[in-house]
Amino acid sequence: MSEGLLTGDMREMTVRAYGERGRKALRILDEGRVKRYLDFYVVVGRGDEYVVEDNFCTCGDFLFRGCECAHIIAVRISRKLRGYECYELWYQDTWKL
Repeated sequence: MSEGLLTGDMREMTVRAYGERGRKALRILDEGRVKRYLDFYVVVGRGDEYVVEDNFCTCGDFLFRGCECAHIIAVRISRKLRGYECYELWYQDTWKL
C-alpha cells in the first residue's frame, strides 16, 4: 500500500530513524495491515490485532519496553499518507464476548 506513496528517500529516512522497527513498520504499510476505526487504529499482526492510540500500543514490545514499536510508527506514517483501511464502526463493537 505504501510503496506508491512513500518515495525511496522517505523509506530510507524511516529506516535510518527507527532501524529494524522502521523496516517492520514499512512492511506493515506495504501489506496494508493498518485499519482505522471510529475509536482506534488497529494493526493486524501475525497472531493478533494491536490497538494503537496516540503513543500507546497493546503489543508486548511496547508494553515491556514502553517506547515506540513498529505498530505506532506504521500508524503514524499511515495517518500522514491516509494509507489505511477505514471502517465506519467502533472497534470495541467488533469484540466477541
